[in-house]
Amino acid sequence: MKKIIVPIDFSNHSEYALKVAALLAKKNKATIYALHMLDINDVTLSESTSYSKEKAVFLLKLAEKKFKKFLNKEYLEGVKVVPAINHYKVFSQINTIAKEINADLIIMGSHGATGLKEFFVGSNTEKVIRYATVPVLIIKNELVDVNFGNIVFATDFSEESIPAFKKMIETIKLFQARLQILYVNLPNEDFKTSTEMDTLATNFLQKVDGNIDRLINVNYVCERSVESGILNFSNTIGADLIAVITHGRKGLSHIFAGSIAEDIGNHSTLPIISFKI
Repeated sequence: MKKIIVPIDFSNHSEYALKVAALLAKKNKATIYALHMLDINDVTLSESTSYSKEKAVFLLKLAEKKFKKFLNKEYLEGVKVVPAINHYKVFSQINTIAKEINADLIIMGSHGATGLKEFFVGSNTEKVIRYATVPVLIIKNELVDVNFGNIVFATDFSEESIPAFKKMIETIKLFQARLQILYVNLPNEDFKTSTEMDTLATNFLQKVDGNIDRLINVNYVCERSVESGILNFSNTIGADLIAVITHGRKGLSHIFAGSIAEDIGNHSTLPIISFKI
């Protein structure tokens, strides 16, 4: 891991993400790219051209000053930090930047979203998860270390998720963690017997690794929803991190089908790391 992107909005939660990035950067000699998204277009839309330019320059200088102060932290000493300010707030742009610099990870702080706000608007973190092609680590609370020794990885054992699974295995090697693979069995038309679940897991791991050594860490739980199954199991075993795969659904398919990764990201108090199919 050499390059980490941290979106900054000057909130406590973005500082939680920055602290985690600093801990990982020190362990891996990585560079942090601190990104602030300044939406100048919205505040200048109804004003004259000359005045809007002056105001845009003023807001940019103000953001630069605030950004510099925000990054003046003791925990960043010895860490290479590259600050950047985007002049518009388009969350797909974070993934564009991640591709340009060949980033390994995006770290975001999030307090989640609930109720109508979650359904109609969603959170900024959701938008990043939806577009990002690199792993996204979501931090919900302040952490004093990044010793993610016990990681739960939720999967449906589908063939399309194999590339994301392989990416996840490579990423969590950095944490030297014990991996608990989880399948949530639902009481509907997709309900599976123990034999069917074992067969699914065996075939999946054969395609991934060419062996079934990881079967010893495969767990099955029965719940009424995938989200509750993941959260309840993770809390029961005292997990440090939850890893999930996302399809990155957009538009109507996202509204009607939803995204388990985004739901977990909103409702879990544990850190979440997502990998896109």
